[in-house]
Amino acid sequence: MKTWDVIVIGGGIIGLSLSIALHKRGAKVLIVERGEPGREASHAAGGMLVDCLVETPAALRLLATASARMYPEFAYELEVESRKKVDLRDHGTILFPSPGHTSHFTNPVSLPELEPALAEQSRPAFDLRERSVDPRALTAAALQTAKNCGIDFSSGDPATAVNQSGGYASGVTTARTRFLAPKVVNCAGAWSGQIAPHAFPTRPVKGQMLCLAMPSRSLLKHVIRTPDVYLIPRSDGRLLAGATVEEAGFDKRTDVATIQRLHRAAVALVPELQNAKILEDWAGLRPGTPDALPILGATPTPGYYVATGHFRDGILLAPITAQVMADVINGVQPAFDLAPFSPARFASSGPLS
Repeated sequence: MKTWDVIVIGGGIIGLSLSIALHKRGAKVLIVERGEPGREASHAAGGMLVDCLVETPAALRLLATASARMYPEFAYELEVESRKKVDLRDHGTILFPSPGHTSHFTNPVSLPELEPALAEQSRPAFDLRERSVDPRALTAAALQTAKNCGIDFSSGDPATAVNQSGGYASGVTTARTRFLAPKVVNCAGAWSGQIAPHAFPTRPVKGQMLCLAMPSRSLLKHVIRTPDVYLIPRSDGRLLAGATVEEAGFDKRTDVATIQRLHRAAVALVPELQNAKILEDWAGLRPGTPDALPILGATPTPGYYVATGHFRDGILLAPITAQVMADVINGVQPAFDLAPFSPARFASSGPLS
């Protein structure tokens, strides 16, 4: 029976990036994906590479900043290895902070100069040096890179349990079969807690978005962030408007009233979008955790690891997650302290028994 060095459960951007990193370190890798690789949270994400939000948990800021700095090289390598563009943009972000948060920013900007299409605003705006990326293009490039590397895939067959032999991880059981490997990594996002033997406290957090066709590709250059809506321009003329944060279980249906609200907020910011064609709307399921921090590291079962719970930062944190988790899995001390993200922090409440 065929065996692998590592089985990665989950074929989103986290699982794909980690699999590529493990392959580069000599591992033979199998990705087990419940559906189609890259078609869940990664497919639905906005792609803002935000590493300096006031709302970012303090424990996460070092990882977020490091990962944001890794992005040019990360994206370039994927483009070279896959021969696909990822649309990494560095025009920056115009931020309209929430009330009470303006004191955290010191570089107010003149909107008519930077973005003349924006409606006149009475509130202060700030220019942030942030990038954005097209998550769908990024994930497609990562998927193609993984295939080019010879990483194996099992798709459409959800993992149900991590197998053990003598107390150690020995592979994965799916709905239809079994796979053998001495190391397993759970990167299953919102579904991570459904795989025995450890019930990680992840939950789906729904986000709805829509996509418009800009009247011209140069209508907006910057990402625009407000408390009500964010707008993310793509190089091909598309414009994303999002996103909600909803506790709705595994329901991925869109709601007409919600999409209309996002559309109205977009038009209020950029009046020229009034007659812009709506190309698409969708909802995705982010993997949330009780403390809004990812779960990274070894589980109580030797040989079984977890990299999940990235919530709204899965795209941003993909490069650094791949690096630190490849270190952990190979017995190398990571350059960052992963204690705040350890699965053990939930053990006192009983989910990791």
